Amino acid sequence: MNDKYILAIESSCDETSASIVKNGHEEIATVVLSQMDTHANYGGVVPEIASRMHIENITMVLEETLIKSKLTINDIDAIAVTYGPGLIGSLLIGVEAAKTLAWIYNKPLIPVHHIAGHIYANNLTKKMVFPLIALVISGGHTELIYMQDDYCFKKIGGTLDDAVGEAYDKVARVLNLPYPGGPLVDKLAHEGDDTYNLPLPLDDESYNFSFSGIKSAVINLRHNEEQKGNNINVKNLACSFQNRVIKILTKKTMRALEDYKVKNLIIAGGVAANKGIRDEFIRLCDEKNITLTIPNINRCTDNAAMIGAAGYYAYSLGHIAKLDLNAKATDELK
Repeated sequence: MNDKYILAIESSCDETSASIVKNGHEEIATVVLSQMDTHANYGGVVPEIASRMHIENITMVLEETLIKSKLTINDIDAIAVTYGPGLIGSLLIGVEAAKTLAWIYNKPLIPVHHIAGHIYANNLTKKMVFPLIALVISGGHTELIYMQDDYCFKKIGGTLDDAVGEAYDKVARVLNLPYPGGPLVDKLAHEGDDTYNLPLPLDDESYNFSFSGIKSAVINLRHNEEQKGNNINVKNLACSFQNRVIKILTKKTMRALEDYKVKNLIIAGGVAANKGIRDEFIRLCDEKNITLTIPNINRCTDNAAMIGAAGYYAYSLGHIAKLDLNAKATDELK
């Protein structure tokens, strides 16, 4: 079979990224332009600013990717793009850029769901083996997905409210940590002790998650301690919070593996970079003889290489969009 080169675009939040991926697993060139420093001034992503910066950066990122790859647009077989979910203004920039390229150069346009991209980031590390369970954990998503084969997604559980990454960032703000706070909570958790009595969120028999309760428990605990004139031990509170999150994520994921009789687990999304979560899943999977794959740290956060990896399989299955493709702020993975 001839090699297939996918030019991919990702702009769902605050990273403008383009990548060229060969055959769904070989990353030829990737450029990621982050807006993190800008949004840090506001304590979080400002959608209007994000979309404006995508407009400013998208052409430059695409040109730099082609230069870096030493390929031309004529070598490209298809254009893949994140169409959703995400910030609608940010998504529209990437979608319009992809549609323009597809029209001008007569290339197939491949729509890629953002969560599918996170899942297929694992293919850039090691080819996925099926059947598998995928745990997707990020700022906007917490989902358990069963996959019998390539591009066959069955959602078996998800968050009922806050995503796990969202909960980390909100707890970080309560602890007066700068944006992005999730990595700092993880760092502090390793320096503290589990001394605070926090609830285990949605500890039931479902595969669903809920993190709004534990976020509220942290807020109330801090408020009550301040009312009493007591100082909060930030490291210990970070440790207590992270331990509860890890326990519920691992408990439900490992039960899903057992119930579905699956021996392959992949973890994906920005929160997959969390050291505490990675270490505990590595320990449990080793103990239970489960094959675990987690992307390299730089492929956990949003990037176009993951969209190119997913886009290859979507293209192979004939998932080609018309030029009236529109962005979607919310969309279920199918």
